[in-house]
Amino acid sequence: RPSKFFPKSKNHHPMASDNNGGIDFNRLSSIKAKDDKDILKVRCDKYIKRGLARDKTVQFLLERLKSMGCNPPEGFIRCVDCGKLAGGGFGLVEETALVQHDNENTKNRAAPSQCQPSMNDLHKLFQAQKEGKSILTLKPEIYLCQQYLQSESHARQSMIHELVHAIDMCRTKMDPLNNCIHMACTEIRAQNLSGECQPWKEFIGGQISKFPKHGQVCVKRRAALSVRENPNCHDRVEEYINAAFDRCFEDTFPFDRHPSIK
Repeated sequence: RPSKFFPKSKNHHPMASDNNGGIDFNRLSSIKAKDDKDILKVRCDKYIKRGLARDKTVQFLLERLKSMGCNPPEGFIRCVDCGKLAGGGFGLVEETALVQHDNENTKNRAAPSQCQPSMNDLHKLFQAQKEGKSILTLKPEIYLCQQYLQSESHARQSMIHELVHAIDMCRTKMDPLNNCIHMACTEIRAQNLSGECQPWKEFIGGQISKFPKHGQVCVKRRAALSVRENPNCHDRVEEYINAAFDRCFEDTFPFDRHPSIK
């Protein structure tokens, strides 16, 4: 049945929290690159399939989406080739161009993109919106960056992170593209609830400077990196993170408590 949250969308750009950059190959290396991409996609698709079938947290979040009236369509979580180091991302930027025709605005959909747009492309999209030439909306979709997934557990953690974003967009009239407090809040929640800031992971990554309240330090740092990728928000990132932090860090919905607390 139709979902209030996941309408069919044909023309969109994947959100550039993790951008891609084009790489030119000669004929021989192009053949090898294609083979490598095929292998990576098969592996990534396998991770998604197993995560959907076996991971209790992934299953719980998907069931909560459905119970809230947001029914993910087939292929809601997919693998893409990302140019920038990242585990995945959430959202497709859909551009509706407003064109004057017979004194009336008509809407033209942007052609779909196979990869994430570059930061330069995103700046152009936002500038066109500011000039009244188009309207940008964020359509829900989760993608995993197939060439940067370190392991199956990394893929599942990325799925959980992005599903928290989906939950947030389902339960509220959130506009993370144009409202930087909204974006800061959902990034804080996703970083916190996905387990990406567990102390042992930060220790391995050489990020722990102090153990007391390091989880909060980690969440702020990682959320700020994501918010900074939004051209609307990059000038005042710390301000947005601090404004949203206390309330959003304590918000564990749809979990009764933080998932790491047994």
